[in-house]
Amino acid sequence: MPQLPAEARAARSWGAEGVGLLRTELLFLERPDLPGEDEQLALYQSVAAELPGAPITVRTLDVGGDKHLPAFPLPKEDNPFLGWRGIRIGLSEPETILLPQLRALLRAGAGAPIKIMLPMVSAADEVRQARALLRRAQAELAAAGLPHAAQIELGIMVEVPAAALNAEALAREADFFSVGTNDLTQYTLACDRGNSRVAGLYQPLDPAVLRLIAMACEAAHRHGRHVAVCGELGGNPRATALLIGLGVDELSCAPAAIPHVRAAIRAADSAAAQALAAQALLAAGPDEVQKLLDQLEQA
Repeated sequence: MPQLPAEARAARSWGAEGVGLLRTELLFLERPDLPGEDEQLALYQSVAAELPGAPITVRTLDVGGDKHLPAFPLPKEDNPFLGWRGIRIGLSEPETILLPQLRALLRAGAGAPIKIMLPMVSAADEVRQARALLRRAQAELAAAGLPHAAQIELGIMVEVPAAALNAEALAREADFFSVGTNDLTQYTLACDRGNSRVAGLYQPLDPAVLRLIAMACEAAHRHGRHVAVCGELGGNPRATALLIGLGVDELSCAPAAIPHVRAAIRAADSAAAQALAAQALLAAGPDEVQKLLDQLEQA
């Protein structure tokens, strides 16, 4: 079994109030077969047991791009990061991939506050299709007499620009947003942070990225949805006030960063954070945004 329960234990020791992003692909990688529903259920229950009563946000299988499954060979693509990955695979292969995972999560949700999050979403119809499969999974579990969550939140990752630009329509379909700043930055600025020739272009504080986060927050709040941020930016305490000012409701970060981010949240002033965000959105580039953060830190 992956080290996810141990990581949840570490998060609890650092004072985490839940799990903002459980990467389920760790259960699928480097094995010759796909994990069954019961095996997945055992993993989700073991993670939830480490944080009793705390919300656990579980991302459905996110493979493609640079992540491959020996048990489910993916086709060779010229540009896999713009190809068949994330929710696109789950919706294309519901019987093999998505339905067993949804059933396991619904069963785990009978005893813990599980939330389900869809990766690589770009259009509202993808959420509608996933929700239809979720209802089907609930019906199958009910027919089998298996305990499961009657109500469960279904949210999305905002990690491609289209998701932020379509946030109004997506907020009508999804129960919450989680902004994946790592991928959102790469897709917005067309740069691979692992490519040394263009890694310098990878700037999560670029105003273009910040504007997309603000758009997602505004649309979500109009529909009563909350917005989380995961990725490296969420664990950067120097950016905490900026994210609060942009409208972010929740931050997800590595366990060791929790005390630093929590201290930054306590130190943040709401009005000052909003003023900072307004200035950052008008900045000419990431260097100007960084100067604003430096000035805030020195004040």
